[in-house]
Amino acid sequence: MESSLFKEASRRLENALKHAEVSEDTMEILKYPKSSIKASIPVRMDSGELRVFEGYRVRYNDNRGPGKGGIRFHPNVNLDEVTSLAFWMTFKCAVMDIPFGGAKGGITVDPKNLSRFELERLSRGYIDAIADMIGPDKDIPAPDVYTNAMIMGWMMDQYSIIKRKFSPAVITGKPISAGGSLGRNSATAMGAFFVLKKVLPDLKLKPGKTTVAIQGFGNAGSIIAELLHKDGFKVLAVSDSQGAIFSDKGLDIPSIKDHKEKSRKLEAMYCEGSVCSIDANHKTLTNEELLELDVDILFPAALENQITEKNADKIKARYIFEVANGPISPEADEILEKKGIQVFPDILVNAGGVTVSYFEWTQNRMGYYWSEEEVNDKLKHKMEKETGYIWNIAKEKSISLRTAAYVHALNRIDESVHTRGTKEYYIEK
Repeated sequence: MESSLFKEASRRLENALKHAEVSEDTMEILKYPKSSIKASIPVRMDSGELRVFEGYRVRYNDNRGPGKGGIRFHPNVNLDEVTSLAFWMTFKCAVMDIPFGGAKGGITVDPKNLSRFELERLSRGYIDAIADMIGPDKDIPAPDVYTNAMIMGWMMDQYSIIKRKFSPAVITGKPISAGGSLGRNSATAMGAFFVLKKVLPDLKLKPGKTTVAIQGFGNAGSIIAELLHKDGFKVLAVSDSQGAIFSDKGLDIPSIKDHKEKSRKLEAMYCEGSVCSIDANHKTLTNEELLELDVDILFPAALENQITEKNADKIKARYIFEVANGPISPEADEILEKKGIQVFPDILVNAGGVTVSYFEWTQNRMGYYWSEEEVNDKLKHKMEKETGYIWNIAKEKSISLRTAAYVHALNRIDESVHTRGTKEYYIEK
């Protein structure tokens, strides 16, 4: 927990504390995760070999409700990363005023090297290892990097087997037939789109005259690219892990998305096709070059720490909307602020996913399910409402939008701590 990523996450909190009055009890609670587990997950491979994978689950804080956070399958997953992401989730849920705390989980694995059978055994083995730590009223996982609805379905099924009862509310992001919510697949991108549309008049931008670059063409990146293209924005560049493509006339996003989906090569359940393989009238760039394009809006929608002190000074975008978790380091934040680049923070911009996860959990508990239109209407209302609050805090206090978002979240977390009694309550003056 002492390594750099968690320290970077904590630095954002330090900036917010200069502009928020919170109890000493709140700060003491937020220094440490509520609970964490590192588990060994033995998996019998198709070859007959037994391999052991390392898995993690961290519940950072549950003052406002059960833990909530995704599960990622990635070679770089470690306890520091999972702790940092759980910390961020604590604030994201508070920003959106949903009754959850923050949690996160993951397995250190390259899932592209697994067969579907191995992937299922690994997913079920992970739930076997953490079943006592999760539950509909304790901690509710969801998909994250390289996990999807099918994997969530396996995990929910395994938990139901362990508990000997159907338990759809234990996990969100499931297939619709297993209790998933309509609108969940597009929720992260849709939420980011609603944030952008809410502030567009304040930024004095119009879709038809606004240029955009999107780093990451996975679920969130590809969907927001499609939403922006449909609304008239000029999407100049998109990228995946293999690289980027650029056209100063604007890319035909539906065609690119269709090509990638049709040309993908399957290894287990994952796509290896690249946007770079598209034979069209475009220029090929690296991911680094995409980040440095002269556009109105940049959407980092890949992984953490894509903009750091090493490349922040080369960023030319006027506005950045963080669709990924933690794509900008604290050092880069300071450089971007000095350059006058306005950053819309991840704990607001990508909160659509956890918000619709909350809607899914609610529907599971009720046994009554909403239409996709109802889900999107409720999401739009939540995203616009919280964006308005954070925009006003930033203006009133003359602080960055990121700091304003943390101030907003801190105030709500502090309220929940006060309801249990604090030093101020017990020590009469």
